[in-house]
Amino acid sequence: MAKYVTLTDANFTSEVLQSDLPVLVDFWATWCGPCRIIAPIIEELSVELEGRAKIGKVDVDHNPQTAMNFGIRSIPTLLFFKNGQVVDQLVGAVPKKVLLSKLEALTGQPA
Repeated sequence: MAKYVTLTDANFTSEVLQSDLPVLVDFWATWCGPCRIIAPIIEELSVELEGRAKIGKVDVDHNPQTAMNFGIRSIPTLLFFKNGQVVDQLVGAVPKKVLLSKLEALTGQPA
């Protein structure tokens, strides 16, 4: 059972920018092939890192303001937040181990 947070223009500030935990945000859309490829990885990470990091997904078609605020031009784009600031970014479908190593660096502990 996935534990990620569905992010919207309305809840982005409270869920991401004000989060005490590091946050991985997946900007995606239903029509995006690479987004569908990494979706299971995002869901796995949300379970594996529960309590240590927050995983959220933003559907760019339904939340254009948030995507525009962060200059999202291609998807999937993965932004890593710590203390309300973007500290890292990946674009495209990437292997789970790459995401895991970046999240481990933010949490300070192995997954």
